[in-house]
Amino acid sequence: MDIRPIRTDEDHKKALERIDALWGAETGTPEGDELDLLFDLVEHYEEHHFPIEPVEPIELLTAHMEATGRTQADLAAVIGSRPRASEILNKRRALTVDMIHKINVAWAIPADCLVRPYHLEPA
Repeated sequence: MDIRPIRTDEDHKKALERIDALWGAETGTPEGDELDLLFDLVEHYEEHHFPIEPVEPIELLTAHMEATGRTQADLAAVIGSRPRASEILNKRRALTVDMIHKINVAWAIPADCLVRPYHLEPA
């Protein structure tokens, strides 16, 4: 096992290639230990070099709806009102705690991703 810090894009590429080669290694074996360490190193490198900014709640909701083939009518069925669904998606009304809970239960979107503050559009 020759594990080194990941400092460059080339180091990152090599670490990913090694992860591919080790994929499926059993936990507790030397290969499994190497795989675990490489995962940690790659994760640390990517967090610092490719940070992901939190997504605004309505953008997340819209992306989830597109990815799962859901429509505004589907959102209305979850929150109980078609006009409310339209207002939410157009950022004219904020999500309430009750709506966030319903969306979380129905669509398994983490509630903490939906409770972030976001800017509403003027009426």
